[in-house]
Amino acid sequence: MNDLNTTAAPDAGVASDPHYTLWQLVRYMLALGSWGFGGPVALAGYMYRDLVERRQWITDADYKEGLALAQLMPGPLAAQLAMYLGYVHYRFIGATLVGVAFVLPSFLMVVALGAAYTAYGGLGWMQSVFYGVGAAVIGIIAISAYKLTSKSIGRDRLLWPIFLISAAITVATQSEEVWLFLGAGVLVWFWRAPPAWLKRGGPLHSVAAPVAALFGASAIDWVKLKQIGLYFAYAGSFVFGSGLAIVPFLYGGVVKEYGWLTDRQFVDAVAVAMITPGPVVITTGFIGFLVSGFWGAVVAALATFVPCYLFTVIPAPYFKKYGKRPDVIAFVDGVTAAAIGSIAGAVIVIGQRSITDWITAALALATTAVLWRFKKIPEPAVVAVAAVIGLIVHPLVAHA
Repeated sequence: MNDLNTTAAPDAGVASDPHYTLWQLVRYMLALGSWGFGGPVALAGYMYRDLVERRQWITDADYKEGLALAQLMPGPLAAQLAMYLGYVHYRFIGATLVGVAFVLPSFLMVVALGAAYTAYGGLGWMQSVFYGVGAAVIGIIAISAYKLTSKSIGRDRLLWPIFLISAAITVATQSEEVWLFLGAGVLVWFWRAPPAWLKRGGPLHSVAAPVAALFGASAIDWVKLKQIGLYFAYAGSFVFGSGLAIVPFLYGGVVKEYGWLTDRQFVDAVAVAMITPGPVVITTGFIGFLVSGFWGAVVAALATFVPCYLFTVIPAPYFKKYGKRPDVIAFVDGVTAAAIGSIAGAVIVIGQRSITDWITAALALATTAVLWRFKKIPEPAVVAVAAVIGLIVHPLVAHA
């Protein structure tokens, strides 16, 4: 890992002469948003595999900076990582276009599913599809988490304890703790590149933290749209961690506080997010559609993603400007180790929710084995097979 840091550091702040065009990156994110199943863990893994390893459009250092920023800022991890990668060489226009391209496909899908759900009074087949897809997704994200761990942690003796502690805390609390990421970053910073005042034993100076931007959607026609905008802006601004971290928060608001959805409708909304590609947080668009039609979906999605966009592009220049400093590299290494540990822990947490019997356990193990053995099999093909299995098997299991 130390060798990786040495070679990657000189490129950490480079933002000129990319050997790809902005439209190539936008097309890639549009495709990833259209077929990228598996939630934030898998999506982050796809970006590393495709943009860092295969195409070499993004350096390892830039990717690590983006992953660290996405973990430190509130909002959906995969969407913020995509926006940061767009920012690396094409600044604000790149972050904007990449963010829209990444989110738009799944938004259109959940709007279409929302229309079908409303018209036909529920989607019973959705639970059958999720029965198979949810299990296969565990295998997909397990492989992605393994690849991220092997590439970013390696044999580093300092980062491994951080990784393991973060994974254990994520499993125990079933949430991602931002204080853990910050603490890990400070620990590695002080260990590898201690500041001068620490060496002298001088006073501890405070470090300025990013100020959260406040976002709220104003009413268009209905008071309910304003409520939707304000509530989802709040959710997008103050919920840390991966897309799944927002689920319990949304349940408390849309079911318990406002009564917009029933328990069954909320479970179906989460299922829609899991069986569609792209960020899991797009479930807010489906919820918005059920509450207030198409414009409810638009307002809910915008209110959720605009704050995470601001939390990405506002601090991004400082990450790029100071990215080559040894203390910043050490801090990012610590945050990255804790973030990947949390991602690995999330595999177990998600598995506990998706693996409900021996059939789903077998599907998860089979998916892992297939992707491990046949590395060129596209993930959408695996998801499609799992969906068909779910449609066939789940009705039999449910009525057994």
